[in-house]
Amino acid sequence: MIDDYHIPALVDEVLEYLRPVPDGIYVDGTLGGGGHAGAILKCLSPRGKVIGFDMDIDALNHAKARLAEYASRIVFVHDNFLNLRLRLKAIGIDRVRGILLDLGVSSRQLENTERGFSFQSDSRLDMRMDAAQSLDAWTVINSYDEKRLADVLWKYGEERNSRRIAKKIVKMRKEEPIDTTHQLAQITETAVGPRWLMKSLARVFQAIRIEVNNELENLRGVLTDAVDILEQGGRIVVISYHSLEDRAVKQAFRAESQRLAFSGNKLIPDRELEQRLTVLTRKPVQATPAELARNIRARSAKLRAAERT
Repeated sequence: MIDDYHIPALVDEVLEYLRPVPDGIYVDGTLGGGGHAGAILKCLSPRGKVIGFDMDIDALNHAKARLAEYASRIVFVHDNFLNLRLRLKAIGIDRVRGILLDLGVSSRQLENTERGFSFQSDSRLDMRMDAAQSLDAWTVINSYDEKRLADVLWKYGEERNSRRIAKKIVKMRKEEPIDTTHQLAQITETAVGPRWLMKSLARVFQAIRIEVNNELENLRGVLTDAVDILEQGGRIVVISYHSLEDRAVKQAFRAESQRLAFSGNKLIPDRELEQRLTVLTRKPVQATPAELARNIRARSAKLRAAERT
């Protein structure tokens, strides 16, 4: 079945590495349209359960309809996955068998012209995953000072023209507010020129979205909590879509899988660490040519997995 909300990436690989057991409790920290959760639920017995988190109420409502046949075995949570540990504890769950995080934005969010995630449509600058939060892309673009804007574009977009773009934004907003995605795209074009425009636009919009939703800090926080709540032999699977996310996952897995903290000094012994994870993917797993033929948006998906020791 093709999901009309969003075609999930790497479904077979998620199941391969998550390795669902029939009676297990699983967390989908980024439920989206429910594609991955549905695949996991098919592997579970009536005693198995999925706890699905999403900040986007539209995504939750779609997933509820799509997964109606599993209503007794799935709990929907409208919240940031950063609060995963607290929300699980509130419903009496201390340990889970597996956790899936499918990061980034969905096709539905990108294509919704009212959400302001994409430079390919003209809409108000928004980019909030959770429409109830106060910080949005308009606020970032129209209130951050030049240095702070440049730092965001460099840190979260790795945009080499970050300073030039930030300077242009501040100059243009003195004349009138920058309200729409097309205005921001036009300003970016005047700053970088046409040759590398599409790549710069992708980096600028990515950087603003990450800033609005605090994505990388939330990811680092949930990775720590995820290891705490995994039962022995439980697995965590993370799908990322750009290098900053993938790097954060790689570093977190590596830190939790180390046995020794090297002192770097012959006179000071190395310190033993509690090895909490075994990394299952030496390199990130990517989509097969067959999947790319069905879903070109899976081209940037990178899956990493680890098991609780």
